Amino acid sequence: MSRSDTRLNLSAGLMSSAVALTLVVAKLWALGETGSLAVAATLADSAMDLMMSLGALAAIAYAAKPADDDHNFGHSSAEDLAALAQSLIILVSAAVIATVAVLRLMQGDAQLPENETSGMAIIALSILLTLALVIWQRRVAAQTDNAVVKADSLHYLGDLIPNVGALVALWASSALGLAQVDSVVALGAALILAVGAVRIGRAAWDALMDRQVDPDMIAGIGRIAQDFPGVHGFHDLKTRRAGSRVFVNLHIELDGNQTLHDAHAIGAALRRAILQAYPRCDVLIHKDPLGVQPHPDDPRA
Repeated sequence: MSRSDTRLNLSAGLMSSAVALTLVVAKLWALGETGSLAVAATLADSAMDLMMSLGALAAIAYAAKPADDDHNFGHSSAEDLAALAQSLIILVSAAVIATVAVLRLMQGDAQLPENETSGMAIIALSILLTLALVIWQRRVAAQTDNAVVKADSLHYLGDLIPNVGALVALWASSALGLAQVDSVVALGAALILAVGAVRIGRAAWDALMDRQVDPDMIAGIGRIAQDFPGVHGFHDLKTRRAGSRVFVNLHIELDGNQTLHDAHAIGAALRRAILQAYPRCDVLIHKDPLGVQPHPDDPRA
């Protein structure tokens, strides 16, 4: 990853953390003013956003470290570890919010929020700041293709829904006197949090368990290898993801009568072709003579 890409990714992480911290402070004040459960749900969401943003910032910084003697494949798995931990915290938060909302709905005597206008102003500010952050994150992700920035952008985009819901709940309370709308919106926000947490956690778990990458990407690499000059076939194409990096192992079949220099040139050119199509990959190519039979002592024969 280039230094400019690293700086852009770090700028997105810093902006994400700053926005989340601003929203936590503002919503704490709004919750004290209104007592709204919908505002409490968005406050919990912003608090989780702050934790996720700080974790993402740390993961971006740590994952950018080059490979060393102790970590020969780099440090990009830190992104997946951070995402998995964050998803578990979000699930717990969603469960707490949903439980309180259900209890209020069952009691049927929910109190109307207070000072709804102040709460609505804070939520409107939250929506504007979130939109500005998402726009910047998407610009950064378009240039760097960083998975952490992409995930953070999608998460903040999803945050717009509970924020809009909280705005509607406060308006319904102020204009129509509908107290239970507050609990219904909070329940919906908790559901959105849970769905997002499961999605983030599953992706992180798949990466940590070395699950293969998207089938379209595997097929694309296969097409490049199959049609490459000098390559008579390929096999044992294996992939795994670690954070924003994809590791590719590939065996290609070459003419065994050509020189080692020529065989190496073909493999190196193929690697460059794959990296041109998928620049975030780490590609390792093994060369086999065409028609070679596995050695009987090979445990995989």
